[in-house]
Amino acid sequence: MRLWTRQKERERQSMWNSLKIFLLILFGGSFGLLASAGVFTVLVAVGLIPRFADKSHTAGKIILYEEMVIVGTVAGGLVSVFERYCHFGERLVSAGVSQTVVQSTGTVLVTIFGIFAGMFIGCLALAIAEMLDSIPIFSRRAGFRHGLGIAVCAMAAGKLCGSILYFIYQIHEAVT
Repeated sequence: MRLWTRQKERERQSMWNSLKIFLLILFGGSFGLLASAGVFTVLVAVGLIPRFADKSHTAGKIILYEEMVIVGTVAGGLVSVFERYCHFGERLVSAGVSQTVVQSTGTVLVTIFGIFAGMFIGCLALAIAEMLDSIPIFSRRAGFRHGLGIAVCAMAAGKLCGSILYFIYQIHEAVT
C-alpha cells in the first residue's frame, strides 16, 4: 500500500513540475514577446530606421535594415538569457589561441560595438525628443484631455510594482 502511495505522490510531483515548467515557458515567452514588441513599436513610432535610410541615401535597403534590427534584438536576447554558453574568449583560449590575441580582438570589437551603440542611442534619444513634441498635439486632436495624468501614473505604478517584486523575490539571483 505504501509503495502505491509513494508512486502516486511521485506522479503528482512530476505533473506539478511539468505544469510549472510549462507556465514558466508560457509566461517567459509572452513577456519576452511583449518587451520586444515594445522595442519595435518605439523604433517604428520614432521612424528611426527610415531616417537612417534617408540620411545614408540607401532607402532601397530599408527591409535589410529592419531585418538587422530584428536579428540584433533576438541575438542580444539570446546572449543575455544564455550567457553561460557565450564565453567565446575562453573557448578560443582553450582551443590554443593566444590570450593576448583574444583580449586585443575583444577590446577592438567592444570598442566598435560601443561606438555604433552610442550613435544608435543618440539618434534614438533625438528621435524620441522630436516625438515627445508631437504628443501634446496628438492628445489635443484626439480629444484625450482628461486622464492623461492617470494613465502615466498607472504605468509608473506598474513599473514600480514590477521592480519591487523583482528585488523582493530576488529574481535577479534566481536567473543566474
